[in-house]
Amino acid sequence: MQIPSIPAFDLEMAKAAEARQAMLTKPLGSLGKLERLGVRLAGMTGKLRPQFKKKAHIIMAADHGIAKEGVSAFPQEVTPQMVLNFLTGGAAVNVFARMAEAEVTVVDIGVAYDFKGIEGLIDRKIAWGTQNMLHGPAMTREQAEQAIQIGMDIANEVIDRGADMIGIGEVGIGNTTPSATIIAMVSGRPVSEVTSRGTGLDDPGLARKIEIIEAIIERHKNDCADPISMLANVGGFEIGGMAGVVLAAAARRVPVVVDGYIAGVAALIAVGLAPEARNYLIASHESHEPGAEICTQLLGLEALFDLNFRLGEGTGSVLAFHFVEAAARIQDEMATFAEAGVDEKL
Repeated sequence: MQIPSIPAFDLEMAKAAEARQAMLTKPLGSLGKLERLGVRLAGMTGKLRPQFKKKAHIIMAADHGIAKEGVSAFPQEVTPQMVLNFLTGGAAVNVFARMAEAEVTVVDIGVAYDFKGIEGLIDRKIAWGTQNMLHGPAMTREQAEQAIQIGMDIANEVIDRGADMIGIGEVGIGNTTPSATIIAMVSGRPVSEVTSRGTGLDDPGLARKIEIIEAIIERHKNDCADPISMLANVGGFEIGGMAGVVLAAAARRVPVVVDGYIAGVAALIAVGLAPEARNYLIASHESHEPGAEICTQLLGLEALFDLNFRLGEGTGSVLAFHFVEAAARIQDEMATFAEAGVDEKL
C-alpha cells in the first residue's frame, strides 16, 4: 500500500473566492457557514466557481469480533440485513440519496455473511469480521493496509465514473466500540466521555461497554504508535475502507463529506497518514454520539448542522450534499453588486 500524494490546498483561489464573496449581493457573512464553505470549496477544487455535477456516496460494511462481548443492543445478524436493505433502496440513506440524486455504492469489506454474489454489492471481503480486540489485535497489519487500499480503489473507481463529490458512511454492528476506543486513544479523553449507547444499550450495558473499552486500551496502548497499528489493533475493516476513500479523493481534489461519529474516526486515521487530507474534508453534522464533537475538533472542522442524528449509514453526509451544493452555487451563480445594479453599503 502506498499513500498517495495530496495536493496543497489552493490558498490563492480561496482568497479569490473570499474576495468574490465580498462582492455578492448580500451583507458579508450573512450566509454564515455556507460562505466559509464556499471559500473552502474553491481552495479544495482550485476553481473560483466550483460546480458539482455528480455526487456519490460510499457505504462500507463490516462486522466486529468485539460484538461477542455484548457491546451492542442489536445482534450481528443486523449487519447483512441492513446491507440488503441498502441494495433494495429501503434505508434512510437511500431516501436522502434519491433526494440528492446521488449514486450509492455499497461495499462488503468484511461482513460475517455470505451474500452469494448478490447483484449490486461490491465484494471486497477481507474476512468474516474482525477478531475480538479484547483478547488480541482486531486484524493483522496486512489486513489494515488492505482495507485502506480497498477504500482507495473504490474511490478511484467512483471518481473515474465522474463523481466530483463523495460522502462516506458505514454499517457494522459493534462499530461504535472501536470508534470510541480510537477517539479516546487519540484525544486522551476519558472513555466515559466518548462512549455512547450505540444502538440503544441500557445503563448496565453502557457501563459494561465502558469497562470493555478501558480494558481494550490497556491491552493495546503500547501497540498503537502509528495510524496503521491503531487500525490493526482496535479498528474495523469499514473504518480502514473509509480512510482509504478519504486519501484517494483528496489526492484528486474531490471533497469528501464525512458522516458523524464512525466516519469521523476513519477521517482521523486518514489524516494521521496524510495530514494534508484534512483540507478536503467537510464535516456534515454534529452527531448525537458523545465522542463526535471531540472527533470533529480533532479534525479541525466545523459541522454544518446538528439534527441529533446517530444512525450512521452516511445519512448526515448525504443530507449535507444539499448544503455543499448550495455553498458552491452561491459562489457560482449569485450576482455581484455591480452585475445586479445594487448599491453597496456606504
